Amino acid sequence: HLASPESANRFRQASSSSQDTESLTHLLRQTFKMVLAVDLLNPSPAAEARKYKLKTLVPAPRSFFMDVKCPGCFTITTVFSHAQTVVICQGCTTVLCQPTGGKARLTEGCSFRRK
Repeated sequence: HLASPESANRFRQASSSSQDTESLTHLLRQTFKMVLAVDLLNPSPAAEARKYKLKTLVPAPRSFFMDVKCPGCFTITTVFSHAQTVVICQGCTTVLCQPTGGKARLTEGCSFRRK
């Protein structure tokens, strides 16, 4: 049984309208680029500081070595920033820093310089 000419005309109109919408969306995609709300290639320093050390744009450790000056005898000792043991001055046996869960806590009066 053949389709009536009216149904064929309706089919042509529906297919042409879908082609029009496809071409219109294609044209819109070419002219309007989607803009991200966040620039992934140039993150702000504050955003980089909040990220996990391996998820940053350039992965780098956050630990460092430092020269700690004893407040009593002014001897300089090199200490790791995340030291896991108590560091004692060689000259006067004063405690320079104590371990915590992360970075070592310097004793009051000790000054340090990052290496």
